[in-house]
Amino acid sequence: MAISEEQVQHVAKLAKLSFSKEELHQFTDQLDEIITMVETLNEVDTTGVAFTSNVTEEFNVIREDVATDGFDREELMKNVPESEDGFIKVPAIIDNGEAGA
Repeated sequence: MAISEEQVQHVAKLAKLSFSKEELHQFTDQLDEIITMVETLNEVDTTGVAFTSNVTEEFNVIREDVATDGFDREELMKNVPESEDGFIKVPAIIDNGEAGA
């Protein structure tokens, strides 16, 4: 399965990225190599191979999940540069799908 420059350009647009023609060609080649490698791996017969979720004996040590009291809202709001109606006011980051947000 080959990936086209149009497909790469479409995904880039969805991610709000823009590439020069050279970059688009380079990324298309790289993604095509990755897809080819994954397709090759899919051809490997793994019948009888045990599922491996972790290749080492190490595991994450996670603290016990215990509910604790939260912080005082007024104390927290002292560090906020701008607030409105008791909430932290931040710049808008969503632009209703328009490019160049």
